[in-house]
Amino acid sequence: MQVLEYLKKSGVKYESREHKPTFSAQQMAAVEHEPGMFVVKPVIVKVDGKYVMCVLAACYKVDLGAMKKQLGAKSVELAEEEEIGRLFGNCELGAEPPFGNLYDIPTIMDKALEGDDHIMFQAGVHDKAIVMKMDDYRKLVKPKILEFTYHLGS
Repeated sequence: MQVLEYLKKSGVKYESREHKPTFSAQQMAAVEHEPGMFVVKPVIVKVDGKYVMCVLAACYKVDLGAMKKQLGAKSVELAEEEEIGRLFGNCELGAEPPFGNLYDIPTIMDKALEGDDHIMFQAGVHDKAIVMKMDDYRKLVKPKILEFTYHLGS
C-alpha cells in the first residue's frame, strides 16, 4: 500500500508537498526550507539477519555499534541497495517513507526525534514530501524508541 493511500485511510491530517526531485533527506530539507531535524529518513539495517527500519533525522547517521548493543544483537549491518529495492518495490529507490509497518518491517525511531512536533519525509517518490504531526506518526507506526545516532558534524 502506498503511504498516501494509507494516510488517507487512517484519517490523520497531513500535508503533501511537491518539489523538484531530491535524492537525500538533507537535499529535501534545503528545497523545502525545513530544518534537517524535522526531516526524517529511513535507514534499513539487518539485525541478526532480519530487516529493521531505523527512522532518524536527516542530519544524523546510524551508529551500528550502539544499535547492536541496545538490541543485544550479534550483528547489525546496513542493507544493500538491491535488498531495499526488493523490500520497497512500490517506491523509488531512496525515497522510501518511514513506515516499516506497511512493509512488515519493525520500526525503530531515534530518541532525538521524540520531542519534535512534526516530521517531513519522502512519499515514496523523489519529488513529493509529506508533513504530519509527530504524535500521529507515532500512533500509526508505533516505533520502538532507542538512541542509535550521531550528528553528521560529529
